[in-house]
Order: sequence, then structure tokens, then C-alpha cells
Amino acid sequence: MKKLKIYLETSAISHLDQQDVPLLMAETHKLWDLIKADLYDAIISNVAIDEINRCEEDKRSTLFSYLAEINYTFIAIDARGLEIASRFVDLGVLRQKSFSDCQHIAAAITSGCDVIVSWNFKHIVNHKTMMGVKAVTALEGYDDLLIYTPSILVGGELNDS
Repeated sequence: MKKLKIYLETSAISHLDQQDVPLLMAETHKLWDLIKADLYDAIISNVAIDEINRCEEDKRSTLFSYLAEINYTFIAIDARGLEIASRFVDLGVLRQKSFSDCQHIAAAITSGCDVIVSWNFKHIVNHKTMMGVKAVTALEGYDDLLIYTPSILVGGELNDS
């Protein structure tokens, strides 16, 4: 079976060190263990790295040490990615002030990811964005992109009811 190609949006990395939400942090660590076991092909963009670089020093160092534990492919968003990101704003899926979130989604789309992994419920993991992604990928001729939390990928505690 083909490994899923997953794009790690910044929140899916930053929750490795998010003491105020221990359950989400635990779910993120489960995902990290699966990435370390080479069960997924992980993709990280310059947008995520730029956002991590804006964290306070302690958190920044911690997150970069976690990134050093996994194999991932680094991609830089290109002109095509910026065009796709702009489509999300043009179509009213997200606002210009959330353009970095648009860039994350566009980077995942243009790099051929199967899934974007995020804890960002406000801008990414929600119905409106999911429908917008479906529309943009269809309009632009890309494969559909799934939007999951780490819990969905790992079948973790948040899925137990």
C-alpha cells in the first residue's frame, strides 16, 4: 500500500510542545511516532518554518529539535502555489489576513499531498475550508486534498466515544 503523503501545517508541529492542551499534544506525539516509523511521507514548507522561526526561543528550539527527529521533504511555495493561495481569498474561502493558511493549503495541493494535517480549526479544519479546497482543486485540475487533525490519522483518543 502506498504511504500517505502528508503536509504538516504549523499547528501540527507546534502542538508537540503545547502544554495547555495535553490531549492534543499527546495525539500529536502519536502522529510524530508514526512519522518517525516512516509510515507517512511528510512535507513541510517554508511557510511553516517561517512561522516556527517567529516563536519564542525556547519553543522554537524545541520544535526544531522535533523536526530533526523525522525525515521530511522541504518545499518552498512557488508562484503557482501563490496563485492557488490567492484563489482561496478570491473565492471567499479565507480572508487576506489568513493568507499564510492559504499558502499552507496551496503548498499541500501543489506538492501532491494526500492530506494536510492541522489543529487550526478556525481557518483550516472546518467545513467551509474543506468545501473550498474541493472547489479549488477541481477548478485548478489537482487531486482532492483531505484535511485531517492528527487524531484522525492516528485513530487516537479524540476518536474514541
